[in-house]
Amino acid sequence: MSQKNEEGKRSARERLQAQREKEQARARRGRQAIVAGAVLVVLAIAGGITAWVMSSGSGGSSSDNETALPKQASGGDRPAVPVGAPNAPATLTVWEDFRCPACRQFETGFRPVIHELQDQGRLKSEYHLVTIIDGNAGGKGSLNAANAALCAQDAGRFRDYHDVLYANQPPEQEDKFADKKVLLQLAGKVKGLTTPAFTACVNDGRYDAFVRRSNDAFAGSGYRGTPTVLLNGKDLSKVKGGRMTPADLKQMVLDAAKGKQPGTGAPSAPASPGHSGSSGHGSSRGHRASPAASAAPGTGAGAAPGTGTHATHGAMAPPSS
Repeated sequence: MSQKNEEGKRSARERLQAQREKEQARARRGRQAIVAGAVLVVLAIAGGITAWVMSSGSGGSSSDNETALPKQASGGDRPAVPVGAPNAPATLTVWEDFRCPACRQFETGFRPVIHELQDQGRLKSEYHLVTIIDGNAGGKGSLNAANAALCAQDAGRFRDYHDVLYANQPPEQEDKFADKKVLLQLAGKVKGLTTPAFTACVNDGRYDAFVRRSNDAFAGSGYRGTPTVLLNGKDLSKVKGGRMTPADLKQMVLDAAKGKQPGTGAPSAPASPGHSGSSGHGSSRGHRASPAASAAPGTGAGAAPGTGTHATHGAMAPPSS
């Protein structure tokens, strides 16, 4: 009888253990489902801003080495590249990732108005480069492209090269920007950029630490996606229900500049006459899910700081997503 009792107890313990394992597995699946939901992208289509949610990953530590600073860029806890007259009355703050399709949509839709306002001295922009997609999908394209853009900043050609990268953005799944030869070839589309100094800067990854520090700043900012766009500190994803248009942005800048003199001084990255490039594939498709950004017609991602595609990028998008 004692042997039967012992076997019965052992059997009960085994059943209890099996039940616990099932419950633990169920709990793990629940947590994974929550994480998966956070990785989805939200698109406010209908002429508005698109937001992508993503989990940040810097691909390295910004403290690995001393941070080199590109010309005219600001360092500190939130490294940024300025474009436009330093004393312009309005400031556009943009957090973006060169591999992010939603960022490309935003740039494609809003670029003409942003360039016009920059060139008039009414608007200056501050670009914060992040590596969200590298962290979530793997690869080094976001990092390498951002470093190359900062190398272009040293040559006074950040704006031109920035635009070329978005015009030639590969599909999100193809990490072509990880290949520095591709980045150097695209530099040939910007007049005067391909120099030994630029090539060495790209190949050496001179500003990798600067990019990682910027990505760390984004991770701690509370922003949920790329592109994230702010005008004079106001999150544009929260303006007009996230359905801003380039015309809306222009009017907001003009209103902010009323009674103020336009800024003076050439933009830090003047437009050069000859940059071209096919507009790459990159549409803001991908994980569609919770609203986290704003978009303006034709761009893709919520205007709130950070859009992207994998967890924590949200931004603003232009008409035509």
